[in-house]
Amino acid sequence: FFFYCGATTSFTCVHHHQQYDMDQLPNRGGFDFEFVQRNAELGLQGVAMPTTRKTGTTICGVVFADGVVLGADTRATEGPIVADKNCAKIHYIAPNIYCCGAGTSADTENTTALISSKLALHRLSTGRPSRVATALTMLKQMLFKYQGHVSAALVLGGFDVTGPQLHTIYPHGSTDQLPYVTMGSGSLAAMSVFEARYRDGMTKQEAIEIVHDAICAGIFNDLGSGGNVDVTVLTKDGVEILRGFDKPNPRKFRRARPYVFPLGTTPVIEGSEIKARLEEKVSITDITGEAEMEM
Repeated sequence: FFFYCGATTSFTCVHHHQQYDMDQLPNRGGFDFEFVQRNAELGLQGVAMPTTRKTGTTICGVVFADGVVLGADTRATEGPIVADKNCAKIHYIAPNIYCCGAGTSADTENTTALISSKLALHRLSTGRPSRVATALTMLKQMLFKYQGHVSAALVLGGFDVTGPQLHTIYPHGSTDQLPYVTMGSGSLAAMSVFEARYRDGMTKQEAIEIVHDAICAGIFNDLGSGGNVDVTVLTKDGVEILRGFDKPNPRKFRRARPYVFPLGTTPVIEGSEIKARLEEKVSITDITGEAEMEM
């Protein structure tokens, strides 16, 4: 224990009976609020503080009597813009393991691809099929290493020698093992379906239906989720990929004639004009003649 000595700049350690100056006090860790006042001043000056990017997805999974069913929507957003209406969010990990990804698409795709590659080498080394626990450990250790800066929230499902397995992996590396899970911005809407209708020992068709309805709940109640419903079923007999399992909100109106843009709508810059604009900013030297002379 340290006692502060009046108005002096020294501390006394009771345990070791030793006195320390302020600059010699051992670093014990803890919170540091050194920049709170600075950030407040910058905010008053109009400087925008960095914030996290809002992402949108609905992914889920459920364990049934003979395996696992994973589901995902197919909308990829770029801020308020729908960048892709039919992207794949259920990623291959191993022949018996698949993973749904929410968060930043580049992070989810590269994280799952990296672990899939490591598991392939592991199978070649051991000569045995991959276990879900192995993939779980690799994923959580990688995400924990980056302290949440890799924005990948995952739903991992598979079937191995221990039976059907279903896990969630958060961007900071924490994990859960549950009979039904949801993640993403539409996870609350999807969870309401599972909470109301889940039961132990469901059949394959019942599991597919509840996953489908959970994803649809996210699609219709979350602006960041949309597009189609993708489903993947994992059992001891193999994997069944149901890409585009349902299209709950198809485009109802299409123009009889396509859009026609008249010539000149988009200006085309000629090559000479490009060179003239470049010469204003950089120095362009023709070295073709000199090269021919040297040859």
